[in-house]
Amino acid sequence: ARRWTDAWGQKKPLLTDDEVYNLCIPRGTLTPEERQIINGHMDVTLDMLGSLPFPPKLRQVPEYAGGHHEKMDGTGFPLGLTRDQMSIPARIMAIADVFEALTAKERPYKTPLKLSEALGILQRMRDNDHLDPDLYRLFIRSGVWRQYAEKHLDPVQLDVEDGSAFL
Repeated sequence: ARRWTDAWGQKKPLLTDDEVYNLCIPRGTLTPEERQIINGHMDVTLDMLGSLPFPPKLRQVPEYAGGHHEKMDGTGFPLGLTRDQMSIPARIMAIADVFEALTAKERPYKTPLKLSEALGILQRMRDNDHLDPDLYRLFIRSGVWRQYAEKHLDPVQLDVEDGSAFL
């Protein structure tokens, strides 16, 4: 409701309606409309991959690629699938996708997280029924996260030796 006077003596709102709308985003930095546009990449993925003539051995590729934003409790997208409705490879893909997204240095819109931060987020996602708990436990115990990190991450990100604290 505050106003200010510009150099020509005109009263103007301190914040525009658009600025107020953006400042009221409860979590993250995207508006619901922007989030919907970004989430649309899954619809494009499913449409595109679903139209390709995969050989029988690879016919599940659309499901694996299209399921990486689904959550075990059914609140994910694009289909709102639950754990029981998803294949094991699709559930694995979800864990791998989140881990890579959190730690990747190739994403210009965010700083890559350290292992401790990324594994902490994955742990909370498991606790909130977003990731498969059994596959998450396997991901940590197998050390695949560490092998990937040593090969692909910057040394400054490697701040966890043993993942047992994240079980």
